[in-house]
Amino acid sequence: MTGSGVGWDDVEFRARVQTSLDEFLRGQSARLAPLGHDAARLLGEAVAAVSGGKRFRAAFCYWGHHAVSPEPADEPAVLRACAALELLHASALVHDDYMDASDTRRGRPATHRKLADEHRAAGWRGDPEQYGAAAAILLGDLLLSWADELLRHCGLPLEQVAPALDVFDLCRSEVITGQFLDVSVQARGRADVETAMTVLRYKSAKYSVERPLHIGAALAGASPQTIAELSAFGLPLGEAFQLRDDLLGVFGDPKTTGKPAGDDLIEGKRTVLVALALDAATPEGAALLDRSLGRPLSVAEVEKLRGIIDESGAPEQVEAVIGELVSLAVAALDRAELDAAAREVLRGLASAATQRVL
Repeated sequence: MTGSGVGWDDVEFRARVQTSLDEFLRGQSARLAPLGHDAARLLGEAVAAVSGGKRFRAAFCYWGHHAVSPEPADEPAVLRACAALELLHASALVHDDYMDASDTRRGRPATHRKLADEHRAAGWRGDPEQYGAAAAILLGDLLLSWADELLRHCGLPLEQVAPALDVFDLCRSEVITGQFLDVSVQARGRADVETAMTVLRYKSAKYSVERPLHIGAALAGASPQTIAELSAFGLPLGEAFQLRDDLLGVFGDPKTTGKPAGDDLIEGKRTVLVALALDAATPEGAALLDRSLGRPLSVAEVEKLRGIIDESGAPEQVEAVIGELVSLAVAALDRAELDAAAREVLRGLASAATQRVL
């Protein structure tokens, strides 16, 4: 992704976002220091939760802003506002890992697993798993609270931040409700393609691309027309982004994804990919796939299910949809009245977000 657009180094950008997050967390650590060792342990998990990653949400926020205001008066403040999206993302991941009973995140133990292990190793009273669950819920809540705090206090005038906060409120409501749609679909054990797309749109697509673009643009005083133009680009791109993630959740290499092979199958995710496979597989294959979702699976079982999905033609269908959505997004971007340099970077980000391998 380096050099995705004119005059932009994404590696440097990610480093600057990380610096903003580190500075914010150091401030929080100082404020919470009187709470002692346990608070420091929770802060340590917060630091781990916001370390690494592609920073797509921050990038779309940043370039949504620059698309409207190419030379912002306070670049560090804009960067802090963008970093708030990464705190929201970290909150969602911590909660998501617990709800999905995931063991790892980016190659390290998920928060609920790590804290449960610490409880167990210390020989404390009570249930280690319940302790880990409580810790993950509280950390996710804390990160969510901090996301709002960092955006509000990014350094820009409140009258400039207020429209972005309105979008941020909507974004959080969408992603939390979308997550509930997801767990409800898993609980029912069935989802057609339309239902899976609705979950995808509200759990991930909007908060990954469209809303970050809106927040950045709102900070720059964007008009309703510009917000609509960014939606025409951001929503289909966000859907393509998540469809790529769904493919990686089944076929991704654990060495690069940091998650077990076929993790979405083990977690029982009723994704668009799975819905298409269930529709197109042989009756025997569909039945095996359906009853295997959400169960502990051996490597051999994962490979068997991957074969069923592959033979159904569902991956090719998803690839085709990704291509169509990206084409729609880029066409909308070309029509939009945006800064030319920002448009070029956004075109590069569209490719990076949908063609990634991890």
